[in-house]
Amino acid sequence: MRNRIIAGIFLAAACALLLQASETVKKVENFTLKDFNGTNHSLKDYASSKAIVLMFIATQCPVSNAYNERMVLLYKEYASKGISFIGINSNKQEPVEEIKEHAKEHGFSFPILKDNNNVIADKVSASVTPEIFVLNRNLEVLYHGRIDDSRRASDVKSHDLRAALDALLAGKQVAVTETKAFGCSIKRIH
Repeated sequence: MRNRIIAGIFLAAACALLLQASETVKKVENFTLKDFNGTNHSLKDYASSKAIVLMFIATQCPVSNAYNERMVLLYKEYASKGISFIGINSNKQEPVEEIKEHAKEHGFSFPILKDNNNVIADKVSASVTPEIFVLNRNLEVLYHGRIDDSRRASDVKSHDLRAALDALLAGKQVAVTETKAFGCSIKRIH
């Protein structure tokens, strides 16, 4: 009798862990947005990639701008390894022409999409710039949070995005799936 009770407790605990784990798996719905040249990009167009990095960025946010060089370096390093990078600008006060000029000025070779009316930011609950979502081929979120732990490149101690991407490329599970993103709040239409 005692063994049955203990087995029942373990079974209940295992079920609770499975339920908890399934609740933390988030999936991003496919979407289509235009880049600053007016070309449509659908998320499913990138599904053949080993991973998709969605980066909510801004032209006017000093924190996002402090990461411009790091974003370019990450793109250059990981794009050749089969990882796609997509910048998304959801700020209502940053027009397409400003986004285009900003991308040119900072050497962004990855697509920057304009999220008019912050629809995608709302769907994924993005709140700051920069904020990162790493997706697998099934568009499930494998990592969400910051690029690293310091606005100043010289003070970085934890390379969170890099660690997540390296784990994925090595065929391992991402150890830290969530970190606290920090930066300027996304300027929403409401």
